[in-house]
Amino acid sequence: MTEQSGSEQQGGFPRRDAQGRVRTLGDLLGVCLAGLVIGALALVLFDWAFASIGAGDFGHTNGWLAVILPAWLFWDDFRAWEFGAARVMAAVAAAVGVFVGLLVAGLAAAGLPTLFSGTLAAGAFTVVYAMIWFPGVRWLSRRTG
Repeated sequence: MTEQSGSEQQGGFPRRDAQGRVRTLGDLLGVCLAGLVIGALALVLFDWAFASIGAGDFGHTNGWLAVILPAWLFWDDFRAWEFGAARVMAAVAAAVGVFVGLLVAGLAAAGLPTLFSGTLAAGAFTVVYAMIWFPGVRWLSRRTG
């Protein structure tokens, strides 16, 4: 058995450093997108089940709910950073991510049910947030010491 250095935690995915922060952007995006797909599939399953018992029409569930698992990972990574730069980058990334998500939802709403337009919006939010958060928090923490 090999011994791990003190700079990373053992096992698990996404890989994390000793402070519990996700180590690579690829890991963050991979886990977030997998969580988004799982959330979307769960929404489709629940929406189909409720529609089949007559509790509504299929496709009218809010697709934004698919962002629950990625948001959980974002929150977990956010908590691993000390107070300061992480708070600033989280606010910037969330604002831009929500804006892009709402823009995608608005553009997709004309031709798609809310389940699918919301899921596309959640996907856009997830990718934009991760692309701003991950490099941004590291850059800002280096700049602020």
